[in-house]
Amino acid sequence: MADTSTFSLRSPQFGWPAPAKLNLFLHITGQRPDGFHLLQTVFRFIDFADTLFFNVREDGVIQRTSELAGVSPEQDLVVRAARLLKSESGTGSGADIRVDKCLPVGGGLGGGSSDAATTLVALNYLWNLNLPQEQLESLGLSLGADVPVFIRGQAAWAEGVGEHLTAVELPPAWYLVIVPQCHVSTAEVFSDDQLTRDCPPITIRDFLAGAGGNVCEPVVYKRYPQVAEAAEWLSHYSPARMTGTGACIFATFNSEVDARRVLDELPDGWQAQVAKGLDASPLCKVTSQKG
Repeated sequence: MADTSTFSLRSPQFGWPAPAKLNLFLHITGQRPDGFHLLQTVFRFIDFADTLFFNVREDGVIQRTSELAGVSPEQDLVVRAARLLKSESGTGSGADIRVDKCLPVGGGLGGGSSDAATTLVALNYLWNLNLPQEQLESLGLSLGADVPVFIRGQAAWAEGVGEHLTAVELPPAWYLVIVPQCHVSTAEVFSDDQLTRDCPPITIRDFLAGAGGNVCEPVVYKRYPQVAEAAEWLSHYSPARMTGTGACIFATFNSEVDARRVLDELPDGWQAQVAKGLDASPLCKVTSQKG
């Protein structure tokens, strides 16, 4: 996690957190004429994060100073977010941006969207733009459906394409998150003919009573056997679920000790992380320091 106390927020050495999320369930209730899927889900943050560093430039140049395998700067949501904010605000400022990457690409933990959200929030402050949160969320939505929830920074019930957010309070929980060694393509999952797109809508009360699954699981398990294997193994210890369109699989535990006991049984060569559920993103703690 980013250290929010050692440096000033304006220091290039200050680490801005970009936390992971879990989709505690994921239903598709329909599809818009433009092809976007209508969703119901619950987003919860966990204490597992990328860390971003920003050095403000006066020459207007925006550049990524870290490498991300297989992702060019033009494709990188961080660079795209910075350029979008610069264009929309008309600022003459630029930035060098370094991402210390911990979240897996194509894992369903929202790493790219979270990095983009942190970029918008951080540069809005560092460039002295003072754009309201609602405007940042609107910009974020143009980059990806998950970006607004990371900007808002609260655990949320989400509908629409992910932009209609209602804050929720969830019981304390710890999670064991398995990271299969594969990169799941969200576009391929959402275009699969076998994907269920007509789930009956449920309510928050239904979810809190135990309703809800992840409709993407059958598609991903068929395409990526290693994801199915991870889900089957973890389900022996606690009900296992995939987050987002995968590949990561998680299970819920009442305590860190319980989660770590299962982590100790992890098969050789597998990767996993024990994480605490958070109702507020660590980015909220940073933004509360701005004064």
